[in-house]
Amino acid sequence: MSFSERICVIGAGSSGIACCQVLNARGIAFDCFEIGSRIGGNWRYQNDNGLSAAYRSLHINTSRGMMAYRTFPMPSHLPPYPNHWQIAEYFDSYVDHFGLRDRISFRTEVVEVRPADRSWDVTFRSIDGGEPETRRYRAVLVANGHHWDARWPEPPFPGSAEFPGVQMHAHDYDEPSVFEGKRVVVLGIGNSACDIAVEASRVAQATFLAMRRGAYVIPKFVGGRPTDETAGPWFSRLPLSVQRTFMSLMLRQSQGKMTDYGLPSPDHKLLEAHPTVSSDLLPRLGHGDIQVKPNITRFEGTELVFEDGSREAVDVVVYCTGYKISFPFLSADVISAPENQIALYRRVVSPEHPGLYFIGLVQPLGAIMPIAEAQAEWIADILEGKVALPSPTRMREVIEREQARMRSRYVASKRHTIQVDFQPYLRTLARERRWRGRLLGRLTGQAAERSHELRVARS
Repeated sequence: MSFSERICVIGAGSSGIACCQVLNARGIAFDCFEIGSRIGGNWRYQNDNGLSAAYRSLHINTSRGMMAYRTFPMPSHLPPYPNHWQIAEYFDSYVDHFGLRDRISFRTEVVEVRPADRSWDVTFRSIDGGEPETRRYRAVLVANGHHWDARWPEPPFPGSAEFPGVQMHAHDYDEPSVFEGKRVVVLGIGNSACDIAVEASRVAQATFLAMRRGAYVIPKFVGGRPTDETAGPWFSRLPLSVQRTFMSLMLRQSQGKMTDYGLPSPDHKLLEAHPTVSSDLLPRLGHGDIQVKPNITRFEGTELVFEDGSREAVDVVVYCTGYKISFPFLSADVISAPENQIALYRRVVSPEHPGLYFIGLVQPLGAIMPIAEAQAEWIADILEGKVALPSPTRMREVIEREQARMRSRYVASKRHTIQVDFQPYLRTLARERRWRGRLLGRLTGQAAERSHELRVARS
């Protein structure tokens, strides 16, 4: 199979379409494969790719201004926190504005990606039938998302297999009618858990929110403004202790202590875990519409037993226990993410596999979209030869240092293995583009000087 200068983009969700836009703007030939019939990925409600976790009432938790692509601002007529229909419409407008739709192969599944000679062989097939086809690409940009492969409690809770009621993962939740008149337990204290518990509490006979540890619940608005817009990029340059003090005072003034609402006191400091954003949970707790429970220990028939020894008869259990990072088209001997751990330079580059890049594989304190856009710009620089990557040894050293820093910063959890801080991470990518570009320029210049000296010496 002949070598190709084309690039393969896997997925046409929010990260994949950012890759397409950047590559198209640079004049870099690419193919994009999307298993669904429309773009939008996780934000396409009832996406026919079967992978979307969007539920009917879903709104973004990052404000409109912070979520938008730099090259295509979100319309000003949208509310500060748009719903999934509005976000999907925005993605459609983005793709059409840049003329990308015809560049995407829809209803096409990538079934295998394997390394070849200085390139990658990608095998794909139409999900409507037909024989698989393999093409060779110079590089592969993986943008298949990380909120689709549901992670269930492992091992399962004792007795759960015999539970006669309904057990479901948050990924499969759609609307609250499933809870009507039921006794519901929602396990978790992340954003989805809070949203689902609030919705259940409006129609269920009883709603319980169970959790392993407490959390800081951050409101969507402070002083009439989206919370993430109350401070500019300068705020992220302050020492972490100063940021924590400021935010703690803001939370204490606006909401009081978490224990005032019956939540357990968090066992970690503010900013040591991914934030839980909700303006609805605390009032529902204060009204008594949601009851707080510790973690589940076991099932006994129709009853759940909790760590404090209490027990409740329940009809529905919703596991808001996160997702596994999965690449079904990559064999484990190429790359995998056991326990959601994956070693990538700057969260993008595989040191062992030149030409394999991952876009949007981060969990930011902020939105993924501007990050995916910046990652794509950096990768385009690499593909064009404008910047250089360090050696694999150096990349592995940086990876270990960054992972150690994240381990010391965040609570040990599978949800924090790909955590980044929004503004500092964007600055890191910008430095990579500037510094590595200058380095490449110097090395190229030095090589040219040595070549000229050799030619002079020979003459």
